[in-house]
Amino acid sequence: MTQGETEMTRRVEAAATELLEVADAAAARFGDLSREQLDWRPSPDRWSVAQCFDHLIKVHSEYLPAFRRLADPGARPTVWERFSPFSGFFGQVLIRSLAPESQRKVKTTKRAEPSASDLGADIIERFGHHQRELVAAMRALPGHADPRRVIVSSAISPLVTYSLADAFTIIVLHCQRHFLQAERVTQEPCFPAKT
Repeated sequence: MTQGETEMTRRVEAAATELLEVADAAAARFGDLSREQLDWRPSPDRWSVAQCFDHLIKVHSEYLPAFRRLADPGARPTVWERFSPFSGFFGQVLIRSLAPESQRKVKTTKRAEPSASDLGADIIERFGHHQRELVAAMRALPGHADPRRVIVSSAISPLVTYSLADAFTIIVLHCQRHFLQAERVTQEPCFPAKT
């Protein structure tokens, strides 16, 4: 760390860089796909490119209230966030399972399922906007806090808690995982050609 840089600043900026890189890569790779290409699914039980990014927007939007709460100087953790004995365990399990190189399929919750209907040709643009909003909320967090000691609840289940440092890692890995999933959709033999 450089002089004056806190652990929080270092971790936030590392995550911000990764999240903005995924947004830029998504715009470059998927931004000019047609609506038909964005909505095409390899099979009924697999997601389209648009659904991959809709899922990321849905799940990561759930972090915004938590980050805004933590940015409030009077914020207090919930009782479970203070006393959960499993926070370190939950964080590491999620990090291992979400790593892009992990071949293990992870079933999402009903609440985090992407929309099954037409998501619109602007989904990649909306994803980029969402990434910037998420980065802004992360950058508003207090620089003096220790992200390894601040415990937050999962965006999906309030029973699952982990450190803020793990939350940053989880968000980045989750983005990278679904970016690669969307990439695999476009490599399917029957993926529609650009019209």
